[in-house]
Amino acid sequence: MYRRPYRLGRSLTRLGLYATKPIKKKSRIAEYTGRRLGIDAALKAEKSGNRYLYEVNSKITIDGARHGNIARYFNHSCNPNCDTFIRDRRVFIRTLRNIKPEEELTYDYGRDYLKNVIGLSNCLCSRCRKRRKKHAAELREKRARKKARLAKASSKGKTKKTARKTAKKRGGKS
Repeated sequence: MYRRPYRLGRSLTRLGLYATKPIKKKSRIAEYTGRRLGIDAALKAEKSGNRYLYEVNSKITIDGARHGNIARYFNHSCNPNCDTFIRDRRVFIRTLRNIKPEEELTYDYGRDYLKNVIGLSNCLCSRCRKRRKKHAAELREKRARKKARLAKASSKGKTKKTARKTAKKRGGKS
């Protein structure tokens, strides 16, 4: 019996696919299946909230919302380990590198989907979470330095207004 090299499991974005055994680089691991829609039907499905649409070309879109399509559980990542390719109007997913067991299988949905559906600041991939965490730490550090500078200025007898003027002259914001 054929056994898939991945399993369905919980992820940060509800459900995702995880490798169950090592998968070699450039292995074709799934096909994105579903009804083939024309332009008008695809626009109607998109307006009704369908998020499992894959545009094959300007005339054909695959509606992957049906439950038999396991490929719909590949999540987005800005730093993916899989990629999609189209052959004879069929969409396949293959690995970009060797994948270890229990690693989530992801591919990049594209800039338009990220911008319009997920939202640039709502991406939950590890790369974006690390970037937001680093940015938040930098902001906390900046606020702490400013607070210390203002406290030092007030202890020397300067008022907050004078300290702000000094900070503005140095190029900082109040």
